[in-house]
Amino acid sequence: MVRVTFVTADGRKVEAEGVPGQRLLEVGQNIGMPLEGTCEGQMACSTCHVIVAAEWFDRLAGAADDEEDMLDLAAGVTRTSRLSCQIVLSEELDGLEVRIPEESRDMQGR
Repeated sequence: MVRVTFVTADGRKVEAEGVPGQRLLEVGQNIGMPLEGTCEGQMACSTCHVIVAAEWFDRLAGAADDEEDMLDLAAGVTRTSRLSCQIVLSEELDGLEVRIPEESRDMQGR
């Protein structure tokens, strides 16, 4: 299992576990994080935007140009912003910490 900590907009830490190969978006949705993922991982929206803790950011595979383009449309973007649909869990990411942006809303009502 790969452990992930989600930090909510109000600062609460929520622990989750996923399996290698699983997308971070799915892990967050499974525990009720407000990650809408409207395009279902097709990089056609930015509703799964997360902010990766600085100490973890460089451990991720680089963002594709399409992901960078979608992040340009996201609210509250920072230098360590990523789309959670593009983060694939691996053993090397055990302990990953990401923050949910304050502007995040899940209009699908999960």
